[in-house]
Amino acid sequence: MTDQELITACRRGEASAQKLLYDRYAPRLFGLCKRYLQREDAEDALMEGFFKIFTRIDQYDGSGNFEGWMRRIMVNQALMKIRKKHALKNAVEPDHTLKDESFSIQQELEAEDILQLLDELPPGYRTVFNLYAIEGYKHREIAEMLGISINTSKSQFILARKKLRELLEKRARKESGIKKYDRP
Repeated sequence: MTDQELITACRRGEASAQKLLYDRYAPRLFGLCKRYLQREDAEDALMEGFFKIFTRIDQYDGSGNFEGWMRRIMVNQALMKIRKKHALKNAVEPDHTLKDESFSIQQELEAEDILQLLDELPPGYRTVFNLYAIEGYKHREIAEMLGISINTSKSQFILARKKLRELLEKRARKESGIKKYDRP
């Protein structure tokens, strides 16, 4: 069944089509939620997101990618979960001594490793990192979405990358058996 046929059947309220849509997209959309939230909250966001997809499928007008439309719903659900917990209220304001260093963890790690590292980030860092580095939003857009300043968005991203680098170094030391004080 094509996506268009699935959409049409879901608009008619066919439970079998809803199940097929869920089965087809849930793994990818759960991965998206998991980048923003811990497992339990990601599961909740996924369920709430699919509820919105099914109840608002008539709002999808066919322009643009259907999966992209669903992804936006899931990102918004994840952000709503974060806002409910007020996780971004404690966002660190920018320290102008921070330097933006080039860093690409995606070239070095498998997807599951990235998710594990992202889980270790504080919610504010993880959220901004996902929105900027993975979803491709600009800091201005992130600031508007999260109700923070542009500079806070930038600093959260820089601090997230710094923390990821520290986590990577710690993991590398652990895997190689080198203790921190053994390093030259």
